Amino acid sequence: MTRIVVVGGSTGGVRSVQALRRAGHDGDLVLVSDEQHLPYDRPPLSKDLLGLDSVGDPVPLLGQDEVDALQVDLRLGTRAVGLDPAARSLILERAGEVEQISYDVLVIATGVDARRLAGTADIAGVHVIRRLEDARALRSSMGPGRRAVVVGAGFIGAEFASAAADHEMAVTLVEAQSVPLAHILGPEVGAEVASVHVAHGADLLTDRTVASIESVDGRVNGVRLDDGTDLPADIVVVGIGASPATSWLEHSGLPVDHGIDCDEDLQVLGFPGVYAVGDIARWPHPAYDAPIRVEHWTSAGDQAQVMAAHVVGRPRPKPVLPYVWSDQYGHRIQIVGRPSEGEASTLHGSMATGDLVALYAAPDGRLVGALVVDDPRLLMRLRKAISAGTPASEAAQLLAATV
Repeated sequence: MTRIVVVGGSTGGVRSVQALRRAGHDGDLVLVSDEQHLPYDRPPLSKDLLGLDSVGDPVPLLGQDEVDALQVDLRLGTRAVGLDPAARSLILERAGEVEQISYDVLVIATGVDARRLAGTADIAGVHVIRRLEDARALRSSMGPGRRAVVVGAGFIGAEFASAAADHEMAVTLVEAQSVPLAHILGPEVGAEVASVHVAHGADLLTDRTVASIESVDGRVNGVRLDDGTDLPADIVVVGIGASPATSWLEHSGLPVDHGIDCDEDLQVLGFPGVYAVGDIARWPHPAYDAPIRVEHWTSAGDQAQVMAAHVVGRPRPKPVLPYVWSDQYGHRIQIVGRPSEGEASTLHGSMATGDLVALYAAPDGRLVGALVVDDPRLLMRLRKAISAGTPASEAAQLLAATV
C-alpha cells in the first residue's frame, strides 16, 4: 500500500492531504508540521489577528475531527531536517530526537520563511509576521500612542499599518523602492494604492533603507536610515519578503534555487515520486510562458489538486489563475492574474473613493492581470476574461459598461 508523507502544516500541506483523500488515495498518509498547533490559516495573521477585537485565536485549517476522518497521521512539533531521495527516506527531528521514516511519495510544502533584518534576532520589539506566535506577540505590543516603524510597504507591512491606525498608533513606513509595490503593480497603480497610508495619517518614506536598529537594554528604541534620519520606535515590523524554506534540502540533490523546480504536475524535476506544493514550488503554469513561483494562499490549494491527480493517475485539472487579496483601511484589494507580466493599460477610480480598477495588458494586447477594490463581482468577470485570453481593449470596454 502506497505511503505518502506530506511535509508542511500550512495551506499547501493541508490542502495536499485533503486533495489526496478526495482523489482516492486510501493508503497511509502522514502530515508533518514543525508547529505545536493544529494547522491554521496564515493570511489572518496580518489581518484579523491584529485587529482591535482580536482575542488571538487562529482560524483553523484542519481540526482534530477532520484529521481523524481523513485518517491522517499528524505529527506536530516535528521538523524535517534531511532527505535521501535515493533511499526514499526522510529525516525528522522532534524534541531533540531524530527519526528516519520511509515514503513511497513525498510532498514538500514547507513554504517560506520571513526575511529578517541582520543583527536583530536578540532585540526585543522587532517583529516579523509568519507564525501564530509572531502575530500574538505583535498584537500584545500594539496600543494608542505607540510608535511603529514598518520596514517594507508591501502587503504585510501595509496590513499592519492599517491595523495600527485602528489602534491609534503613530506609523512610519520605510520603503526601498521609489513607489511601493511598483514591481508588481507598476508605478502608477502602486502609488495610488500606497496613497491610502498617507490619507490615514501614516508617514511614508520611499527610496530609503535601514542602516541600523537602535536599542537600549536589549529593546528597540529607534531606526536609523541610510540617509542619517533617526526614527523613534517602540516597535519595528519587518515586511521585506520571504525566502523558500529549503535549507533542510541542502544535501538532497533536489533542484533548489529560489524554490523547487517542478514539472506541470508539480513533480520535482529529475525526482519521480517527489512533489512540491505551495509557496516553495516553481512550476510551468499553463497560462504563462515561463515557470513561476507564487506565494498566494489560493495557488497552494490549486497546486494540491494538480499534484493529487497525478499521484493517483487521474487527468490533470486545469489550474486557476493566481489570486491574492489584501485588507487595508476598510478596503479589500484583490488582484488576479499576473500584473507584472504586462503594463497598466486602463486605470479607473481611486483608493480615496474605494473604486480603483486597473487592467494590465501583455505586449501582444491580451489581458493578463487586474486589480479591483471592493468589487468582487467585477473581479470574477475579469478573471474569466483573463482565462479566455481576452484583449485588454475589450476588457476596458467591459469595465466602461460596468462602471
